[in-house]
Amino acid sequence: MAAKDKYLQLSGLEPLVVTPESNFINVGERTNVTGSRKFLRLIKEEKYEEALDVARAQVEGGAQIIDINMDEGMLDGVHAMTTFLNLIAAEPDIARVPVMIDSSKWEIIEAGLKVTQGKSVVNSISLKEGEELFISHAKKVKRYGAAVIVMAFDEVGQADTYQRRIDICKRSYDILVDKVGFPPQDIIFDPNIFPVATGMEEHRKNALDFFQATKWIRENLPYAHVSGGVSNVSFSFRGNDRVREAMHSAFLYHAIQNGMDMGIVNPEMLEVYDAIDKELLQHVEDVLLDRCDDATERLLVLAENLKGNVRVNEKQAQEWRSLPIQERLTHALVKGIDEFIVQDIEEARQQAAKPIEVIEINLMAGMNVVGDLFGSGKMFLPQVVKSARVMKKAVAYLLPFIEAEKDGRSSSAGKVLMATVKGDVHDIGKNIVAVVLACNNFEIIDLGVMVPPEKIIETAIKEQVDIIGLSGLITPSLDEMVYLAKEMDKLNISIPIMIGGATTSRAHTAVKIAPEYRETVVHVNDASRAVTVAGNLLNANTKIDYNAKLRAEYDELREGYLSRARDKDYLTIAQARANKLRLYWNNFIPYKPEFIGVATIEPQLSELVKYIDWTPFFRTWDLHGKYPAILNDEVVGEQAQLLFKDAQKMLRKIVNENWLQAKGVYGIFPANQVQDDDIEVYNEKGSAIAKFLTLRQQSKKTKGASNIALADFIAPKESGKQDYIGAFCVTTGFGTEKKAKEFEAQHDDYNSIMIKALADRLAEAFAEYLHKEVRKETWGYAKNEILSNDALIKEEYKGIRPAPGYPACPDHLEKKTIWQLLNVEQNTGVKLTESLAMWPAASVSGYYFAHPESKYFGLGKIKQDQIKDYAKRRNITLAEAEKWLNPNISE
Repeated sequence: MAAKDKYLQLSGLEPLVVTPESNFINVGERTNVTGSRKFLRLIKEEKYEEALDVARAQVEGGAQIIDINMDEGMLDGVHAMTTFLNLIAAEPDIARVPVMIDSSKWEIIEAGLKVTQGKSVVNSISLKEGEELFISHAKKVKRYGAAVIVMAFDEVGQADTYQRRIDICKRSYDILVDKVGFPPQDIIFDPNIFPVATGMEEHRKNALDFFQATKWIRENLPYAHVSGGVSNVSFSFRGNDRVREAMHSAFLYHAIQNGMDMGIVNPEMLEVYDAIDKELLQHVEDVLLDRCDDATERLLVLAENLKGNVRVNEKQAQEWRSLPIQERLTHALVKGIDEFIVQDIEEARQQAAKPIEVIEINLMAGMNVVGDLFGSGKMFLPQVVKSARVMKKAVAYLLPFIEAEKDGRSSSAGKVLMATVKGDVHDIGKNIVAVVLACNNFEIIDLGVMVPPEKIIETAIKEQVDIIGLSGLITPSLDEMVYLAKEMDKLNISIPIMIGGATTSRAHTAVKIAPEYRETVVHVNDASRAVTVAGNLLNANTKIDYNAKLRAEYDELREGYLSRARDKDYLTIAQARANKLRLYWNNFIPYKPEFIGVATIEPQLSELVKYIDWTPFFRTWDLHGKYPAILNDEVVGEQAQLLFKDAQKMLRKIVNENWLQAKGVYGIFPANQVQDDDIEVYNEKGSAIAKFLTLRQQSKKTKGASNIALADFIAPKESGKQDYIGAFCVTTGFGTEKKAKEFEAQHDDYNSIMIKALADRLAEAFAEYLHKEVRKETWGYAKNEILSNDALIKEEYKGIRPAPGYPACPDHLEKKTIWQLLNVEQNTGVKLTESLAMWPAASVSGYYFAHPESKYFGLGKIKQDQIKDYAKRRNITLAEAEKWLNPNISE
């Protein structure tokens, strides 16, 4: 059976492939009017923009699918579902994940299927109204190309025993596969999660029956999947969050062990399984697994007596110092404690036959524990980086002893070359992956940033590396990766390549890079996957099968992507311009700025701290959730608090000791829209001094929606209205590199990454601070604005500040115009690399638009006629235009 017949493949803008190796798929539950009062209120009041924030928070919080339900008596469900899904389609940060269209009404499901993009999931169909309607609905779902959740429900009612569950699921499966021809991997069963510990005898086996039915489905209904709503199981304990959290975690643990691979779970109501109080866990599992007759009564008694959490006192916390040496070293590595590491390493060295054995035996034993905990989700990225700091200090102490004996080097899991590609200066993600791999006994050769392809190839050959890891943040980096793959193929090099970075994706890797290289190319979307991928690439017993399987998946992904692109409707550029956004310029008077010209600004760092958006900071460390709620998250909250405490400590030093410098330049100029898509910029005398070239959406829109370009937010020249535009560049990056190198010299990757992450946050805070000053003072169109930092983060202000290289304006070449207009390099020191990345990396640049209806949007894919037109306007070759706009070109 081909690869495409084996795996459930869903997609938003990005694919989600469910393989046997996939972790549990979390379905976000808050965009459901029946489960969220807030979401219901927003939909009822038609505050769709605020409702989008709920969806966005789900995705930011780690939901891999978002469940959308509009079933409420006072709602027009069809209208609400259609409107909301259309709005999501214009929000790339939300639309990247697949949608679960959830309704008990077929007309709402079908309305959703008509407008959703990618491959969605229908939730749900069942045999409740008989086979004929079941088959009819299934055929339509299949025709729309969606997967489907099948409820364990038939003409008699819901399945409430093990036997009823498996009978209904078997009957449903046979009908779908044999009569409808439904792909079995696109079938997801929901065998009904019911409450336990209700006091009713017939409910005793609710959880156990679910576990056993799940196991039966996975063993007897080939390729089918199992899902469910986990919170139902704890219904009896509403109001007692501690017991509910333990029940959800324990239920999920056993359900996953039996084959449940996705479900609707609220991360805020989960405890870490290993962290559940042992007595509570025993009582909860007695109920879930029906292990004794009085399990419910015993859990109820315990639930009443549970008060607070038991904290380990300081004396107990230090008891590890009396453990045997191996346990001490393991404890230090797992906890990231370097206070005693030299003392303990010396003791281990005295006991070892050779110094190298301390690394190969003692330290690697400890790091294996770290790797296992991280791989199983029981440790988080900041903890792993701290573990690496301890490891590096230990190795640094041992190296002179090893050299003195000239005893060779430690065996490693493999040698990995890491590099940020030519023209790109961003390396936080690359450094984190390097640390994680090093923690798992991989030898790392880090070439740093802006590495030309010749150096990567030369070093890879000279050092005989096993894997090459390429990183990039800006879109031109994608072309560098393609070029490198081509060159390696020409030279008959056979080293697998791992691809990572913010602009990279599995789809781009499959479509653009993999076809250029005969060897394996694999996209790694986060640090936690790097070790597994590297291991699969190098495992002598499995790598041939792994590589073949990966290539088959990428071939299929590429064909599917190209096929969808060919099938999607686009307008010509002339048609798109005819459907441009038309604002009412006759009745609008652009606000004349208080200041016209260019000015520099160097605020105190202390002024910027209050403007920091902390949510992306935690994301950098692979901790997902919104600040400040993440600090109390049941899964990552404790680690988030520790990380935040360390960040605050360093931030105080940055401010008090002037570790970094804040420099900025901005300008405001008269401007008008010309030739539909361009913005002509003038000096005070009215002479044209620059031109911004904007790009226009070309995908076919629903009725009433416009094909937008940024130029639409500026008054057309023919309107006779004098409008204005601003531009800026700010940085807090000077001083970062020096400080990071100081930490690296001390074997302290944790703080090296920390300083870079905080510099990035301060640069974004600077951009936010300056935009506010421009709105309220320099331009002055929002003099009376009073917004909290939370409101600023949510972009509740008037006007926008889009940046070249981001969704509304993916064209990095626009930075050159900003640099010329503002004389950026002379005024701030910020330079552009040949790929137009900003150096220092902690820098932000962009435009200011003041029109109250200006908004952020995604350009999406554009066609060749616009590329040719753009090349002509830019006065560059078509090949150059395609290079800079590559990710946005429709195949």
